[in-house]
Amino acid sequence: MAPPEDAPGNVNARLRRLPKVDEVLRGAPARRLLNVAPRWAVVAAVRAEIATLRERILGADGQEAGDGAPAAVAEAALTTRVAELLRPTLRRVLNATGVVLHTNLGRAPLASAAITRIAEVASGYSNLEYRLTTGERGSRHDHMARLLGELTGAEAALVVNNCAAAVLLALGALAAGREVIVSRGELVEIGGSFRVPDVMRASGARLVEVGTTNRTHLRDYEQAITPDTALLLKVHRSNFALVGFTAEVGVADLARLGQARGVPVMVDLGSGCLLAAEELGLGAEPNVQETVTQGADVIMFSGDKLLGGPQAGIVLGREALLGRLRQHPLLRALRPDKLCLAALGATLELYRDGRLHEVPALAMLRASPETLRRRADQLCQLLRERAPALAVSVIELRSAVGGGALPLEEPPSCGVAVRHPRLDAVRLEARLRQAEPPLVARIVDDRVVADVRTLADTELEAAARALAQTLDGEAL
Repeated sequence: MAPPEDAPGNVNARLRRLPKVDEVLRGAPARRLLNVAPRWAVVAAVRAEIATLRERILGADGQEAGDGAPAAVAEAALTTRVAELLRPTLRRVLNATGVVLHTNLGRAPLASAAITRIAEVASGYSNLEYRLTTGERGSRHDHMARLLGELTGAEAALVVNNCAAAVLLALGALAAGREVIVSRGELVEIGGSFRVPDVMRASGARLVEVGTTNRTHLRDYEQAITPDTALLLKVHRSNFALVGFTAEVGVADLARLGQARGVPVMVDLGSGCLLAAEELGLGAEPNVQETVTQGADVIMFSGDKLLGGPQAGIVLGREALLGRLRQHPLLRALRPDKLCLAALGATLELYRDGRLHEVPALAMLRASPETLRRRADQLCQLLRERAPALAVSVIELRSAVGGGALPLEEPPSCGVAVRHPRLDAVRLEARLRQAEPPLVARIVDDRVVADVRTLADTELEAAARALAQTLDGEAL
């Protein structure tokens, strides 16, 4: 015999007892939330909670469904859902991976001067395309030209929204429908499936491969040149290196060949370092100023890698060639906005004024062993004070440059290794990503490790708080 319609264990009866959305909104918990949160978020949270209660009833077995308790929306659950709905999807994280130019974490953090300049320009109107001297229309592309010329020695400069855009624009403006000669060993794929051959096809240029994967000689380029050759292209390998039985043609030799045959030479430098190797404190990396001096006709590199600025594609070279880029219709689609130019200008001024210690990425890469050890000791002490249940110790590590730069370099660093009394390393690392702000660390030898090279002194307190929260679940 079927149970009565209103029996406690009847699923249909329990579903009918679910509260209506408007009923919950009239209740005290929802009213309290409506005082501090927008209505749309509270309504969405209520609907989601009621849907969750419905799923629990439909999924419950007879014993669980027979308690007869009316379904209710808990205030804590509503508060959590509202917070999740209002949390921005793009937000700050603490980088404890030791990868300085971490592409997934936004690459180079900006200098304080760049952040201040962005705020100044964004808070009102600006002379983005207006000449204050004449009162006439100007060009946004004028703002960085002189500064880049002074820093690099280039005849002309242009800024677009990233380095891939710079390559696409230059190939489209200078080589559409014609041949571009490139070494097979430089047909690279970098992050996000960016492949040089694909970009060349998209630009309308025709790829001509020369040499072999590991060895390319000057004669290979020379023999491939035809009347239809528009460019000789050299591409920095960025995130990998060829070692062993290898050979490649340097920029100076390629430039001499290009001049002799009347073919411009274009160089994609990738990260684009403005410092000499000894100034960077790491291995050899192609230097922008040297590449200009060696005679390359067009050079492009990123703004948010070793330069330490915002995402941008910087193009240097001869005025006659860059003038063609400025006239190409694709430039309007690839042009930088005022905030990019503001941040880039402030970053370049730090180079001009000898204030490299204020560029965060450079400061991280050039941090001394003593600085790193002090920072690790400080984080370890904070954790011992705030979370004594965690087993912590200072260990030696190897960091990474990241951003497709110096793939063989692993500068020595320090970090704090953490063992949790209840969570294994995988679960602890996942919990840390749910902290506020999230802490992104790495796992080494079954321990979560926070590499302090990429944690600023001002972030150590927040890092310790995130680790301590894993003990009690606060804010998780």
